[in-house]
Amino acid sequence: MTTVDTTMKRIEEAIGLQHAGDGEGARCRFAEIWEEITPDGDPFHRCVLAHYMADLQQDPQDELAWDLRALEAAGAVTDDRAKQHDASLAIRGFYPSLHLNLAADYHKLGDDDRARAHLTQAHHHADALGDDGYGAGIRSALQRLSSELGVA
Repeated sequence: MTTVDTTMKRIEEAIGLQHAGDGEGARCRFAEIWEEITPDGDPFHRCVLAHYMADLQQDPQDELAWDLRALEAAGAVTDDRAKQHDASLAIRGFYPSLHLNLAADYHKLGDDDRARAHLTQAHHHADALGDDGYGAGIRSALQRLSSELGVA
């Protein structure tokens, strides 16, 4: 018998609000869940929530802070834990997007050295991306930011 991950279900509902254009509603839900799962909650939950919460931030410093939280939490997620959510997941596949987001954050903040360092890490992990729409989207975004930053 499979156990329902109620926290992940709530995170997915907040993501649904975000995708439907209700950024404020999503931010409020994410904030409520974040209070419940930090500091020692499931790192998979923390990673996913922080990754999506970053996109809702108006201030680039706040966006960076959430993206850093997502990366930190990812470091504690095992493949077994990721597969509990979806059998096709491996944590290595999260890193291209996590580092891409950090590269974009640092670029917005004018710290192109750090942006390039995270872009290098994103490229390093890009082989973990699938040959699907998600993988193509991340590769395309990597290429655009690489061009902006003059990275070969």
